Amino acid sequence: MGFTNTLLELLKNQQPTHLAVVFDTDAPTSRHIEFEAYKAHREKMPEDLATAIPYIFRLIEGFNIPIITQDGFEADDIIGTLAKKAEKKGFTVYCMTPDKDFGQLVSENIFIYKPARMGNGAETLGIPEILAKWEISDVSQVIDILGLWGDAVDNIPGIPGIGEKTAKKLVQEFGSVESIIENSDKLKGKLKENVENFAEQGLISKKLATILLDVPIELDEKSLEREDANRDLLEPLFSELEFRTLGKRVFGDDFSITDANGKTGAGQMDLFAPATIATAPADALPEPAIPTRHIHNTPHTYILLDTMDAQQDLAKELSHKKSFCFDTETTSLDALTAEIVGISFAFEKGKAYYIPTTADWESAKATANIFKEVLENPLIEKVGQNLKYDILLLSRYGIKVQGPLFDTMIAHYLIDPDTRHNMDILSQNYLGYSPVSIKELIGPKGKNQLNMRDVEIEKVKEYAAEDADITWQLHEVLKPLLADTKTLELAQTVEFPLIYVLAEVEKNGVKVDVETLRSFSNLLQADIQRLEQTIYDKAGAQFNIASPKQLGEILFDKLQLDPKAKKTKTGQYKTGEDVLLTLAHKSDIVQDILDFRQLQKLKSTYVDALPGLINPETGFIHTSYNQAVAATGRLSSTNPNLQNIPIRTEKGREVRKAFIARDASHVLLSADYSQIELRLIAALSEDQNMLEAFRAGHDIHRATAARVYGIGLDEVNADQRRNAKAVNFGIIYGQSAFGLSQSLGIPRKEAGAMIDQYFTQYAGIRRYMSRAVEFAKENGYVETLLKRRRYLRDINSANMTVRGFAERNAINAPIQGSAADLIKVAMINIQQDIERLGLQGKMIMQVHDELVFDVPRSEAEQLSGIIRDRMQGAIALEVPIEVEVGKGDNWLEAH
Repeated sequence: MGFTNTLLELLKNQQPTHLAVVFDTDAPTSRHIEFEAYKAHREKMPEDLATAIPYIFRLIEGFNIPIITQDGFEADDIIGTLAKKAEKKGFTVYCMTPDKDFGQLVSENIFIYKPARMGNGAETLGIPEILAKWEISDVSQVIDILGLWGDAVDNIPGIPGIGEKTAKKLVQEFGSVESIIENSDKLKGKLKENVENFAEQGLISKKLATILLDVPIELDEKSLEREDANRDLLEPLFSELEFRTLGKRVFGDDFSITDANGKTGAGQMDLFAPATIATAPADALPEPAIPTRHIHNTPHTYILLDTMDAQQDLAKELSHKKSFCFDTETTSLDALTAEIVGISFAFEKGKAYYIPTTADWESAKATANIFKEVLENPLIEKVGQNLKYDILLLSRYGIKVQGPLFDTMIAHYLIDPDTRHNMDILSQNYLGYSPVSIKELIGPKGKNQLNMRDVEIEKVKEYAAEDADITWQLHEVLKPLLADTKTLELAQTVEFPLIYVLAEVEKNGVKVDVETLRSFSNLLQADIQRLEQTIYDKAGAQFNIASPKQLGEILFDKLQLDPKAKKTKTGQYKTGEDVLLTLAHKSDIVQDILDFRQLQKLKSTYVDALPGLINPETGFIHTSYNQAVAATGRLSSTNPNLQNIPIRTEKGREVRKAFIARDASHVLLSADYSQIELRLIAALSEDQNMLEAFRAGHDIHRATAARVYGIGLDEVNADQRRNAKAVNFGIIYGQSAFGLSQSLGIPRKEAGAMIDQYFTQYAGIRRYMSRAVEFAKENGYVETLLKRRRYLRDINSANMTVRGFAERNAINAPIQGSAADLIKVAMINIQQDIERLGLQGKMIMQVHDELVFDVPRSEAEQLSGIIRDRMQGAIALEVPIEVEVGKGDNWLEAH
């Protein structure tokens, strides 16, 4: 699909007169023969790509494009040779590739054409662009930089210690690898030593990076001439590949998916008919359209309304609509500090309105409030992209947005949770339209980036009105897809109403005690310094503990902790947390290093960073909740990331002390679901033994231990309970006997026997796991209690490792996703109760399965009851839900 889309975009937009596709072959090249390690460590081609290659060849054949290969030479060399030959014959040549190596080929008549990808538009690079990108004076020096820098992907070693920045600097100063080697006496320290010791390696690397221009191949102009595509070959192939939308676009509306033989037709086809989006069947999402349209070639009516009369007329017209789209333009991405620059509205395709505001706060507020009545009308649906931002922003201007919501970002998140959901991507994929980039208006990020107020009004009007227009069009496309994927009800009853709740939680903010953090920072610093010295003493040397290279040398060369220690592609030892955890039992220095890292992260990420995140206007920290990030349905948060504050260590828990009630008359309430994932497993699996344990109010880990070990509840000891707890939580994440034995430090045989006994006692859980995997294999997705979907595209993979990962997700995603559904429903209901009853208490945080509230002491008892009832009754289940509600002056005390 990606290849076909890109090819069609090229044929349409670039209109080449001559064209070829060049491939490598399996035969070794001179590079492999002369340098055995060349590409030796390159990862095997991904299975999905390998499966697609034969279809790629058939597609190229169907488009009547010649394929060129030559044993003994790489595709780069063939392209380089043909490009230079074509240049001599007067052609302008474009090498279509994202490969940085091709910069060395660029000349007055040879260019690199980088196709559109990852949301970025197509790009053409000539001599000026290459010289600027590489900071060189001659394109041939690209080879010198690559020779010094190396290429980890191709296993070109380069010279150790020289990265991109140093390579550019050296080439600027000396001109070439050879000259650098000749002048090594002018270098200093380790750099001088490496250049002299690895001179030969640098020269070999330069040779490996040089694209050959003398491949024995002729430039056959006639054979490369562009020809019409072969419909007889392409139409059945499109049918076989189920290219529904592309098929309609290329062959017309009469195209339909048939059997493998397909239907055939003769004659030239219109490759570039306007893109269409068909409604996806329930079991498939639509294919991305090709973004061939943009503001300059698409008819539109975007109207600037800069008088009060015109603005009031629009407000009156909006008041008669059942639904309209709106979008705000602002000075910042932070809704709680940004100033409004303008508002745009749309309610029909191709037409939108833009209302500018002045820099004066009161004047801007007055303009925005012309639309207060329609924005607050609870009967009119509000459409937008990332509406939480606009709702938060407008709340600061005295406007409380009300009414049903349709957020295109959230809608797409429910339709296809694993992909990106920004408006530009959605527009390109679903409308075949590339919106104006914000960079076109204010420039790239950096100190020279303009403010939106600095841009001329006509440009802002086109950009802002386009946003509203495109978002309105996306809403029309995505709403039927929500219905097709059975997620419309989830959107309307949970995700869209939750937007209001999250906006309120973010606006409420949480107070932190700066003095507590400052004192804790000093204590942590003392602990860090003490640990640092302990590590030096145990290592018998001083080194940079934060340097993976130096740490690896100490642990594996000096202390010899693992003779089979693995290395990265760059040749240094792996020292990630997973590696260190497996070594912790071999030497206590490893545990010291893990503790050192944890304390440093705690200090820098939270203790020292939190005071800087306090909003100067409110005096509170306002985290940002991300509703469309985690594919499981869980919320995440940023600035700060509350989900990652460690709570399993004493030091980590201390951070919670700094989160306090807003004043002496208030108190924090913390409400936490107890063992919610295990309760959901019991409900989803309908396992009678587990349901019985929960209904009887037993400690589930003790009850599991009693069943697994065949003993009474009162006979279970601490080790047995600990083992049962590990099995309870490990099973749903696909833990094997080996994994369990590692985590518990018991023989694998004993771990295997525990798992077997577990499934004997909880046979319903095994049946649930099998059902979940089978459902995923048949449907390509799994779903939660509220029909939230998680697509598992690798569930039928031939690669056992890849398939195993998808199978574990098939088992776990409904559990995690249902837990997310549960707390989201609870949040909506609690917030509605707070507003309905006129309570002063505020919801201030959501962290995993926990909600935190800042409430007047006089409301604490009443609100505790409401919170517990709403959390327990969010979704009716066959298993009792327990919620623990605590109270305290700070978060740690309340939890």
